[in-house]
Amino acid sequence: MCNANSLFKYAARHLVRKRDQPLWEHVLNPENTFRRPLIDQVVQTALSETQDADDVSTTVRAFMAADLPNELIELLEKIVLENSVFSDHRNLQNLLILTAVKADPTRVMEYITRLDNYDAPDIANIAITNQLFEEAFAIFKKFDVNTSAVQVLIEHVKNLDRAYEFAERCNDPTVWSELARAQLNSGAVKDAIDSFIKADDPSAYLDVIEAARANDGYEDMVRYLQMARKKAREAIIETELVFAYAKVNRLADLEEFISSPNIAQIQQVGDRCYDEGLYEPARILYNNVSNYARLASTLVHLGEYQAAVDGARKANSTKTWKEVCFACVEAGEFRMAQMCGLHIVVHADELEELIGHYQSRGFFQELIQLLEAALGLERAHMGMFTELAILYSKYNTPKMREHLELFWSRVNIPKVLRAAEQAHLWPELVFLYDKYEEYDNAIQTMMSHPTQCWKEAMFKDIITKVANIELYYKALSHYLEFKPMLLNDLLLVLTPRLDHTRAVGYFQKVGQLSLVLPYVKSVQSHNNKVINEALNNSYIENEDYDSLRESIDNFNNFDNIALAQRMEKHELIEFRRIAAYLFKMNNRWKQAVELCKKDHLYKDAMEYAAESRDTEISETLMGWFLDNENYESFAAGTFVMYDMLRPDVILELGWRHNIMDFAMPYLIQCVREYTLKVDKLEVSDETRTKEAETNNQQPLVLGEQLMITSGPAPYSPMPGMYAAPPQQMQQQMPQQQMPQQLYNGGYVGTM
Repeated sequence: MCNANSLFKYAARHLVRKRDQPLWEHVLNPENTFRRPLIDQVVQTALSETQDADDVSTTVRAFMAADLPNELIELLEKIVLENSVFSDHRNLQNLLILTAVKADPTRVMEYITRLDNYDAPDIANIAITNQLFEEAFAIFKKFDVNTSAVQVLIEHVKNLDRAYEFAERCNDPTVWSELARAQLNSGAVKDAIDSFIKADDPSAYLDVIEAARANDGYEDMVRYLQMARKKAREAIIETELVFAYAKVNRLADLEEFISSPNIAQIQQVGDRCYDEGLYEPARILYNNVSNYARLASTLVHLGEYQAAVDGARKANSTKTWKEVCFACVEAGEFRMAQMCGLHIVVHADELEELIGHYQSRGFFQELIQLLEAALGLERAHMGMFTELAILYSKYNTPKMREHLELFWSRVNIPKVLRAAEQAHLWPELVFLYDKYEEYDNAIQTMMSHPTQCWKEAMFKDIITKVANIELYYKALSHYLEFKPMLLNDLLLVLTPRLDHTRAVGYFQKVGQLSLVLPYVKSVQSHNNKVINEALNNSYIENEDYDSLRESIDNFNNFDNIALAQRMEKHELIEFRRIAAYLFKMNNRWKQAVELCKKDHLYKDAMEYAAESRDTEISETLMGWFLDNENYESFAAGTFVMYDMLRPDVILELGWRHNIMDFAMPYLIQCVREYTLKVDKLEVSDETRTKEAETNNQQPLVLGEQLMITSGPAPYSPMPGMYAAPPQQMQQQMPQQQMPQQLYNGGYVGTM
């Protein structure tokens, strides 16, 4: 009804007094076309008339629930800014400012200025969160929260000039401290120190010291540390103050300070001054703490060498002696350097550095004089003798051999070996290898440089002691090149240790086997294949068939077939005969016989055929004799190969070639042999017959049992009978057939 008649004022009063949230939701709905006029009446009339806090609270909640920030600002301005009962209400002021922060930031500064009863720190923090830094600064400044205000300027506005002006205006020590830290972080060390002094704040002395060091602001650091020392008695403050005095060269203040009671770390400051080259302050500080070692070093840098030596003597430190010695060397004070050096060389760990220092500056003779003077010291050690030997190898080679012969047992031989090798002192190198029992290297050196260090007696004495057997063969190669006439002497020494196969193979490869034949013959007793073949090849080349035959008979470890094949075409018949002999030894009877036939070695051919026990080879040889009309050899063959020949074949051959006279001795012997066999058979048959009759006369009862009841007895042949039943004997007897004899091209056989 109110909406229809435009009675919005009455409706607004009713809504405020009713306090009904659902009704508010309905009215403030965006679809309500009368929402705007109604809101205007609520702001202008209804809330102005009410004095009930619940009415205001309900209305504000309704506006907040309806998400009407701008309308809520109008509502709160009406309540808070105009003179009303609720103008000083804290929550409403907070709500007005917060709503403006979110909805209309341009009004925030006005509200901050006009309002006084709100939660300033919380509102300021919310403003900072929403990037309203000036508003936050205004809040802190208004409520005299100076520390937070300056923090806003420093951290958010990032304007140190405004922060400095603010600190000048408020002159608060805490503000100065905050500003000082910000200036320190930004690198304005001098301004930061001024601010810390105004704040009378020594708490950040560690940061100030570090920043002043980085920016070399020691003058300002002196002022700050003097202020800090009055407030806090810290060791680091006084230590840094001493160092700052040294840096700004206020030596009078420095001496006055360290002479008075203090807790500064004088030794530490002295080391820092020394490291940074502030030697005069360092001298004062070291002298104060009686640190003679560092005092000597400082005096060296100040050029006071005699005083430095005295200080080193008081310190009695190897490091100090070394430092003073090196400085004296640099200054050319070699007498004082030697005095210091004698205290250094007795320490083996320091010797190398001392030598390097002298050598790098070219003072070789001064170094040698120093070490020669040190050899007589009671604490002389191996390193001194070793390094002196090395120096001799580099700068005074004639004295090295004498030094080694006197002191070889007191030197570090491996180290001197390297030096001698680098200096190409080969005789000394061999001498050291021999003393160190590195015989392999000694031999290699003698072979590599024979013109300078090779001696025959020494070489043969050392070669037998080497561990690497490869050196034996390198020595053979070396002798073959440089001393070939002494090669057999060396081989005689090495015989028990050599691999004869390899040695002989090497001489064969280089074609110098004839040079070492005495050695090869002396080791043939091992019956080594390579040695045997090498000697056999040598005998062939020298056409020494007697020695070859003797070698073959006594030593059989070689490739028989390969040697035979090689010699079967030799131009000398004796070597071909040996080839046939080798074929025979390897059961190649046919090749052996054929080779003898080619060379008309009839006796050897018949003997080999007989030894073969092969009828075919023997009969073939007999046929070959007849083809060549060698009837005498045929007759001899019947005697030599008697056991391998068949009578029918010999009879046929003799009949066909009309040489029955030559075959008759063989046939007569065969008839005699067969006659003796038949006689033996007749005697054997008679013996078997008598045994059979004796067995037939025995009774039929065996023990108490009749044979007829004992079942069939197993067949057992009589002695001398065939081991088969009579039925099988008839089947096994071969039918007598007439042999058909064939003779074709010297071959006689039976088919």
